[in-house]
Amino acid sequence: MKQQGKDLGLCLCTVCRQLNGSDDSHCSRCGSELHVRDYSSLQKSWALLITAAILLVPANLYPITVLTNQGKVRHDTIFSGIIHLVQSDMFPIAIIVFIASILVPWVKIIGLATYLCAISFNLPISKKKLMVGFHIIEWIGRWSMLDLFVISLTVALVNMGQLLDAKPAPAATAFALVILLTQLAAKVLDTRLLWDRLENQDDTN
Repeated sequence: MKQQGKDLGLCLCTVCRQLNGSDDSHCSRCGSELHVRDYSSLQKSWALLITAAILLVPANLYPITVLTNQGKVRHDTIFSGIIHLVQSDMFPIAIIVFIASILVPWVKIIGLATYLCAISFNLPISKKKLMVGFHIIEWIGRWSMLDLFVISLTVALVNMGQLLDAKPAPAATAFALVILLTQLAAKVLDTRLLWDRLENQDDTN
């Protein structure tokens, strides 16, 4: 069994990355509070992830944009908006919206749920694979906001005309919360719990 920092009497500051003694209550460099392991982070991460998964339903079912064209009002959900972009021959934007609005949020929620289940229930999954997956999830999560950026840019461009008017709809708020909560679910989790919970598992699984 490989030794961990806590076995050597060491504790890493999660703020400035300074190594401290496991008996120290605060970091010697930045003064932040130290925890050898933050066991409450697992519950916090689960709560944030479940809330994000619930909000993903209204984010996909309710309109995300309202477009008024010559008196006609059009409500578009994420999916109908993608179809409309395809029918308008705007394939590159449709692909960006599909990846950022549908693919990335679902992959992130499923990936985080798998990661949390592996820690909570000691699933026989390699720690190395889980850590690689976790870093990928953190990285792609930053690009989820690309969809809201595209919506904001489209709204700004469309509103430049006199006959067209575009506004974000309620689903835009739900979608932004989904992205924010999944980011927080990944950030609050103490990844050192993985090494403890799966210590006896074979990394070559």
